[in-house]
Amino acid sequence: MTETNWHNPERVERMFDALSNRILLLDGAMGTMIQGEKLEEDDFRGDRFAGHEDDLKGNNDLLTLTRPELIKKIHKAFMAVGCDLIETNTFNANKISQADYSLEEVSEEINFEAARLAREACDEIEKDTPDRPRFVVGTIGPTNQTASISPDVSSPGYRKVTFDDLVETYSESVRGLLEGGADLLMIETIFDTLNAKAAIFAIEKEFARRDERWPVLISGTITDASGRTLSGQVPEAFYYSIAHASPTGVGFNCALGADQLKPHIEALAKVANCLVTAHPNAGLPNEFGEYDQSPEEMAGIVKTYAEDGLVNIIGGCCGTTPAHLEAIGKAIEPFQPRDMNKRKAA
Repeated sequence: MTETNWHNPERVERMFDALSNRILLLDGAMGTMIQGEKLEEDDFRGDRFAGHEDDLKGNNDLLTLTRPELIKKIHKAFMAVGCDLIETNTFNANKISQADYSLEEVSEEINFEAARLAREACDEIEKDTPDRPRFVVGTIGPTNQTASISPDVSSPGYRKVTFDDLVETYSESVRGLLEGGADLLMIETIFDTLNAKAAIFAIEKEFARRDERWPVLISGTITDASGRTLSGQVPEAFYYSIAHASPTGVGFNCALGADQLKPHIEALAKVANCLVTAHPNAGLPNEFGEYDQSPEEMAGIVKTYAEDGLVNIIGGCCGTTPAHLEAIGKAIEPFQPRDMNKRKAA
């Protein structure tokens, strides 16, 4: 571990020690697990938001405040099958996304409570398995706006959100996650690298304010068969665009199943001078938008990531359940993590 003014250096050292010995298992899809609960409007509202003027069904992040016992149960279900890294329920916990529900004012609170809840769940599991620490990943989603592309085809210069808007939004999320007890941060599902740069800037501002650092993971998303992000970058270009942040790890998630994602992880592994992460979907969605890939089928594909020495952290995105993560964990167990000091020849 390099000399860095880490927050909680003992815990960071434990994480890096674990990463040096094995491929760590990130959890699966919070949204998939919530959908399986068949919740109704009242579940999302709870008592606190019973009189709120907007419909709240579908605001999964809000369940951190209104159904915390459910979110904690999901965290523990993933840890029960061996997950080392637990993501906070904060994918849309930012005021830009929460504006869809007129709940901008609670976005920072959601981040704080989500990190606190995940920390509590991890601590409870660690009491039974003290030799296997669990780490809270503060999830920072992309927002539902893009800074690079106009939403109006007739006005290509128009932007609905500015870089400064994004920095302000991400700063709230970062503050809440760090105050709540996150061990590391992950900027994830990045479709627009300019959005990611705003998140990086917000994180660096907060680190400077606190005069200490947390590990940071950065995970983009390849949006289709073109092999590019929505803002037009191939994997190598994406990496070089964010490498200035010296991330602890960089990777891809969402949009594609493990089979379709693997070539892009291979490209990233050739150039990344840091950890490589991946959390693909459980295959591609069917005509109903559901994911049918079985845990065994997905694990068989993900096993090749480990066999080929491509990754340090592997997990699941849309459609993945504890059963998927349990199968993946067993499949990758015999293999060593990618050696981030030995990049392949590009």
